[in-house]
Amino acid sequence: MYPALAVLEALKKKHPNVETLWVGGEGGMEEELVTRAGIPYRSVPAAGVHGVGLRALPGNLAKLTRGVIASRRILRSFKPDVLFFTGGYVAAPMAVAGNRIPTVLYVPDIEPGLALNFLAHFADVITVTAPDSKKYFKNPKRIVLSGYPLRPDLEAWSREKAASYFGLDSAKPVLLVTGGSKGARSINTTVMNHLHELLDIAQIIHITGSLDWQAIEEKSRRLPAGLKARYHATPYLHEMGAALAAADLVLSRAGASTLGEYPFFGLPAVLVPYPYAWRYQKVNADYLAGHNAAVILQDELLEDKLLPVIKDILLNEHKRESMQASMKQLSNPRAADVIASQLVELAGEQTP
Repeated sequence: MYPALAVLEALKKKHPNVETLWVGGEGGMEEELVTRAGIPYRSVPAAGVHGVGLRALPGNLAKLTRGVIASRRILRSFKPDVLFFTGGYVAAPMAVAGNRIPTVLYVPDIEPGLALNFLAHFADVITVTAPDSKKYFKNPKRIVLSGYPLRPDLEAWSREKAASYFGLDSAKPVLLVTGGSKGARSINTTVMNHLHELLDIAQIIHITGSLDWQAIEEKSRRLPAGLKARYHATPYLHEMGAALAAADLVLSRAGASTLGEYPFFGLPAVLVPYPYAWRYQKVNADYLAGHNAAVILQDELLEDKLLPVIKDILLNEHKRESMQASMKQLSNPRAADVIASQLVELAGEQTP
């Protein structure tokens, strides 16, 4: 969602009269976030078909069919010049219904998943975060290296402003720990198991997610006063740019945002790819590690390896600075503008 919102904001800056309609899934938080951004929203039925059981498959196929019919109605009413997809099975009905309309696809992760591979068949232009993505597409019409579109609010934060926001001590390094909106339980558990040792060497900004927040909050209350002042925990942080700008090192999963947000801030990373899903996080992590910008730590090795790996980077200024420079070189801060330009160009090519 956030890359799409960033592209739309860039598009409106150059073309303030552009008409936009966001088509998404029924229910969930997507509609709330999109309407809050002032973008008209319509929903269509959609469901995944890969990996579902035989009992669920007929119902999901029926839902997809209803989604295609609903998408055709929307297209007849809205009459778009161009379609923009960022993935997800909810896009499939619209891709089928709008197969004759010029289409731009954005691929956030290095390796596209099944939904993105399906959508690529309908795309006139495929925009990618990193050059390594190009090898995953056969006979593409046009591939454009854009980078990862950043939310504009991230760019407002300097290191000094972020340190003031959290009340940080400039003399001690800062470790950011984050696992997404729900959190990453294995990362949270390991960090809490070694919290005292970590706080001896660093200040910690810990975005815990909602699932573990109660237990973590309780443990943080029992910290000695000296350590408690170095530990900044919250279940969710709206000002994510502040945490990224303040940190010297981040410990996290390896979702697509790591390919854009960490390079923008030149933020070295210890990445723990999520082990129970498709390998896209491992591929993302391999890309950053291959450029000397990150270190990969397997989920099952967290308990034994986390502390020495964190110490090796935070206490080695030369290594940390080398990783910072390598990460910064991967940044493409104009990604949203590049994709917005592709949308305008493609729509113009089709307009008499």
